Amino acid sequence: MDTLFSGVSVVTMDEQMRVLPDAYVGVTDGKISYIGNKAPEEQPQMIVDGTGMVLMPGLINCHVHLPMTILRGYADDHDLATWLNDYIFPREDRLDGRCVKAASLLAIAECLRFGVTSISEMYNFCDEIAEAVAESGIKANISRGTLLFDAENFDFETDIRCREMVELHEKWHNFDRGRIKVDASVHAEYTSQYPLWDAVAEYAYNNNLAMHVHLSETESEHESCKDKYGLTPAQVLDCHHLFDNGGIAAHCVWLEEADRKLLAKRKVSAVHCPISNAKLASGAADVMAMVKAGMNVCLGTDGTASNNNLDLFEEVKAAALMAKLKTGDPKAVSAQAALMMATVCGARAQRRERECGMVKVGMDADLILLDFTQPHLIPCHNIISNIVYAASGHDVCMTMVRGKILYSAGKYHTIDLKEVMKELGSYVMPQIFAEKE
Repeated sequence: MDTLFSGVSVVTMDEQMRVLPDAYVGVTDGKISYIGNKAPEEQPQMIVDGTGMVLMPGLINCHVHLPMTILRGYADDHDLATWLNDYIFPREDRLDGRCVKAASLLAIAECLRFGVTSISEMYNFCDEIAEAVAESGIKANISRGTLLFDAENFDFETDIRCREMVELHEKWHNFDRGRIKVDASVHAEYTSQYPLWDAVAEYAYNNNLAMHVHLSETESEHESCKDKYGLTPAQVLDCHHLFDNGGIAAHCVWLEEADRKLLAKRKVSAVHCPISNAKLASGAADVMAMVKAGMNVCLGTDGTASNNNLDLFEEVKAAALMAKLKTGDPKAVSAQAALMMATVCGARAQRRERECGMVKVGMDADLILLDFTQPHLIPCHNIISNIVYAASGHDVCMTMVRGKILYSAGKYHTIDLKEVMKELGSYVMPQIFAEKE
């Protein structure tokens, strides 16, 4: 046994939602090898004293744009269209691979600090993002978002975005025994046209790749699609087989009942991003309606440019509160359900349900420790309620992926944060924000 957590309260998130006080969890060769209330007979190489701590599965952020961390706080208090077109897109046009690598490492450090062990990423410069993921030890589903505005001259074989998607898949899919997975992606209905949908859908189906798309994020986007095609974004994309192989749809704020049933049938998971959607005044996704329709609903932060952090614990609390406010029912999205969205449901959305999302023997040791000795977590009448309604990412004191400690007590074991900060200051920020002569 490599590592033994002793005397720790364990939130398993397993099928019985067991919470085990004063327990022991053993890790061997990157897997959870022991769970019990008595110390195992086998002697571990390292013992982690869990007194006053809660051990739980790492959180899974199912929709994020890592490189946008350098745009944190740059364009706040705008609607989505203004935010994107007048602020974000012009700065993103200045990005290069070097910028993206440094920004991604900074964002991954933030994820690890806040107890996130796996992410679903959609962006460009994906080779550099994959390099950052590979170096850091975090898990990731990475997709190259594709767009198309000139359908007349489109050719899947020569289109630069599609070529990068194919190259990403060929180079990085199932890297390090599946620690990195590659998904197919169309950015959104409103940023693309049907020749791209057909081509990407075919590639995804032929290669058994999940799809990652922004869907019905704003009312104007949703209604404009209906005006243009006579169909909702979900319906028109489905007509072009984009969801034939399942995947994830980010936001889903303005889905209609028929959309929810369609996506459930196609096994498309909705990624609820409550804080980003609230900040941009896009609306509040109807989580209860999606669940009732049979959809798997998980959580994402979106990018830091619209959030402004990657603390998924905030999303867990916001998801529970927003559902209660939207339905007028204080029982809507219970604490258990909200935490499931960030763990079990996230693993399902990433096609990782057999490897993570629970503290269970045989699963990957993707684990986090929370310090429950802090004043704001005392008293503790119910551990899960405290995690959802009182805790934050700042309470995470250790993050482990596949049995390897990546963050503990303020230290990053795989990321040289000082070098990252130096690169950001000397190259990245001037590249993106310096005034052009």
